[in-house]
Amino acid sequence: EPKTNLLHQWATGSDAQAIAKLGEMFTAKGGKWEQTSIAGHTANTLAKLRADVIAGNAPPAVQLKGPEIAEWNETGMTADLDELAASEGWEKVVAPELLPVMKPTGKWVAAPMNIHRINWLWASPKVMQAAGVAEMPKTWAEFNAACDKIVASGKICISHSTADWTDSTVFEVVLYGQDIDLYRKAFVEGDVEAMRSPGMVKAFEQMRLMTSKYMDPGMVGRDWDSMSALVGKGDAAFHIMGDWTIGLLTAAGFKEGTDYVCAQAPTDWGKPGFILNSDSVVFFKQKDQDYIDGQKLLASLILSPDFQTVFNQAKGSIPARLDIDLSKGFNPCQQLSQKDLQASIKDGTLVRSMAHNMTIPQKMRGAIMDAITEFVATPDMSPEDGANAMADAAEAQK
Repeated sequence: EPKTNLLHQWATGSDAQAIAKLGEMFTAKGGKWEQTSIAGHTANTLAKLRADVIAGNAPPAVQLKGPEIAEWNETGMTADLDELAASEGWEKVVAPELLPVMKPTGKWVAAPMNIHRINWLWASPKVMQAAGVAEMPKTWAEFNAACDKIVASGKICISHSTADWTDSTVFEVVLYGQDIDLYRKAFVEGDVEAMRSPGMVKAFEQMRLMTSKYMDPGMVGRDWDSMSALVGKGDAAFHIMGDWTIGLLTAAGFKEGTDYVCAQAPTDWGKPGFILNSDSVVFFKQKDQDYIDGQKLLASLILSPDFQTVFNQAKGSIPARLDIDLSKGFNPCQQLSQKDLQASIKDGTLVRSMAHNMTIPQKMRGAIMDAITEFVATPDMSPEDGANAMADAAEAQK
């Protein structure tokens, strides 16, 4: 019988429910389902994976993403899914930006589960209205003007919780919205000189304005999942975060359109834009035929319209397949996400996320994120010093 043991980090909440659904689908097709969930940071999953590989016991399926897929592929231990991909026509339906990630050297080694959008602006219509902000800000100048009104009305403008990944999420959304070419140079290509440029200093200037004037002192030590609740309850106007926010808002009983609204985060270049993050499952070579059969079944299920629909409705992301109709059962923000994704592919504005481990190697990413969080935590650090500290930290990892 087809067998699997999926190593993943979705131990709680809607993520765990979505994985349980995958297990039910696997079992319904005659497979024997096992999973190993490692709670917490990606680093915990990677530590378990390394230990298993060193022990000569590579897991059949692992939740990995971005550069990690390419790094493990270089070991020669990943399974080849080309035959299955060709028979099911994956190439025609999977978002083009995901193809080089799932097939780092031209062969399919991973199956994408979803597409998350990072550059979202979540807002409380009640707070905006009370402060006299008529519409969602489209540029950073409009955003700052809206924040000035909101702070004057006595409310928090930006709901935030400071941590390396949350600070870096906001920062990459700022940089991307100001200068898409600089984003690509610095955060996709890892160009250290780009990190020292006047454009990067400008992004740090915007970040300093936001942390010093528009965020509240309560951001230090706040649970990250309560950030969205501040917007839902009408205590804060805006929140910059990925679309897993939908899952959190829905679970807390908040309704789209009344308690919160969503829009693309500000961009100064006036086109639909999309910063992409994607969860995926990578497959490792196996000797046992049952596990080999299980890999084919699992990969096929992950890319099936059924799983892509159920999983993403629960998670707030959108399907990795571009051919799924989101008009029924998906949140209006997810429908907008799919529309903007297709527009950004057409306009050439789609990028992968640095903060969510889709671009540069993990070491360099970690150094950049530490530098951004140090800047947030050090109010008297100048934007120039912030840019130089980031460049120095990144350069040390080259």
